[in-house]
Amino acid sequence: MDHLDTRTLQQLDAAHHLHPFNDNAALAKKGTRILTKGEGAYVWDAEGHKLLDAFAGLWCVNIGYGRKELGDAASRQMTQLAYYNSFFQCTTEPTILLAAKLAELTPGDLNHAFFTNSGSEANDTILRLVRHFWAVQDKPQKNIFIGRHNGYHGTTMAGASLGGMAGMHKQGGLPIPDIHHIDPPFWFADGGDLDPDEYGLVAARRLEAKILELGPDRVAAFIGEPIMGAIGVYIPPMTYWPEIERICRKYDVLLVADEVICGFGRTGEWFGSEYFGFMPDVMTLAKGITSGYIPLGAAMFNDRVAGVLADQGGELAHGCTYSGHPVCTAVALENIRILQEEKIVETCKADTAPYLARRWAELGEHRLVGEARIAGMVGALELVPDKGRRAFFDDRGTVGQLCRDKALANGLILRATYDAMLLSPPLIISRGQVDELFEKAWKALNETAAELGL
Repeated sequence: MDHLDTRTLQQLDAAHHLHPFNDNAALAKKGTRILTKGEGAYVWDAEGHKLLDAFAGLWCVNIGYGRKELGDAASRQMTQLAYYNSFFQCTTEPTILLAAKLAELTPGDLNHAFFTNSGSEANDTILRLVRHFWAVQDKPQKNIFIGRHNGYHGTTMAGASLGGMAGMHKQGGLPIPDIHHIDPPFWFADGGDLDPDEYGLVAARRLEAKILELGPDRVAAFIGEPIMGAIGVYIPPMTYWPEIERICRKYDVLLVADEVICGFGRTGEWFGSEYFGFMPDVMTLAKGITSGYIPLGAAMFNDRVAGVLADQGGELAHGCTYSGHPVCTAVALENIRILQEEKIVETCKADTAPYLARRWAELGEHRLVGEARIAGMVGALELVPDKGRRAFFDDRGTVGQLCRDKALANGLILRATYDAMLLSPPLIISRGQVDELFEKAWKALNETAAELGL
C-alpha cells in the first residue's frame, strides 16, 4: 500500500488519536514522531532517522526488534485457531503450555497463571482475587492493600490506586478505598547520613509501622515493583526486600511483586525477586513476556492462594474476552523459547550487563550527574546542579527533558523522569552498541551542561 507523508499522518493523529501521558493539545502543535521500522536495538522514524533505542520501547522489547519467529508464531496460530475464549470450561493448547512454562520459570511455588491483556489488568485481577482469598476464609475485613508513594502499577482504577502517583490520583477520584501507601526506598533523596544497607532496613520498616497503624487483621497484601521504574529507576538497597518479606510473613500479609518491568531478564536474573533475594506470594507479569510484540499480561499465584481460590472460592466472577488469547500465548511461548535457547538472560548477567554497568559508571563521572544507578539492564542518571551534594534542580523536570531531546538529536532514545535519564535497552544489545550508547549519552550530557552554563 502507499504510505502517507509524515505531515499528513501527524495531522490525522492530532485530529483523531488521544495519546497516553501527553498534553494532547501541545502534542498536536508539535507533531508526533512516527516510527516505521525496527531491527535489533534500533528503530527508524518516518523521516529516516536511525535511533539506538536504549529504552526497549517501553521497558519491554527484550529480544530486540524484527524477530521474524514471533510473527511466524502468530501467523501459524491465527491460521489454525485465531481465537477462542477461556470461559465455558474451555481453553487452547498454547494457553495451557504457557501457564505450565510460567510455572516452570517463576520462582518457588508460583504455579498458577491467570491471563490478562496487560499489567494493569493483571494488577486489577490481583486486587480482586486476593481480597476474595481472604473473604472466603471468613476474613472479609482483611482487604487493605499497601503500596508505595510514586509506585506504578498501571492506569486502570485499581492499578492507578495501587500505584502512588500523585498526578494520576488527581484524575478520576483515586485512590479507591482501602488502599494505602508508604514512602519508597530512594537513598539518593531520602537516605541522609545512613549508608545504603542501613537505609534499606529503615525504609522497609515503614511497612511494619503502617501495618500496625492499620491493624494486621485489616491488611491483605503489600505490592511493590522490585525496582521502581516509572518514577526514576529507584533501585533499593539489597537489605530492603528481605526485610519487607520478613515483615509480611510476621503479620500474614501477602507479598505481591509487580514484575512487569523486571521480569524476563531485565536485571540479569529471570525475575527481579530473584535478583533481590525474596519470594513473593503473587507476581504480576507483562511487557517482557512477549517482548512487547503483542499484548499479554498474567497474574501468578502461589499454591497457597490458588489452593484456597480453587477449593473455597467457588466461581471466579472475573475475566476478560481475551484472557489467554491463543495468538498472544503462542507468541509468548516463542519469545521465551528464544530467551532460553539463545541464553540471552545468561549472556546479560555474565557479559553485557557488567560491561554496561562499567560504562554507565563512567557516565556517572560527568559533572552533571549526581548518581549513576544500575541493576542488570535497567538504570538511571540523576542530573543535579551541584555534583558535590545530593540535591535536585529547583525546576525539576526541565533539565531532564532538555537532555532527553539532546540525546534524541544525537540518535539515542532515553526516557526522562523529572531530571533522571532512564535506561532500559533491549537485552540483546552488544558491547559495541553499549559503547555507542555511552558516546551519544556523554555528548548529550555535554550539550545539556553547556546550555545550562554548567
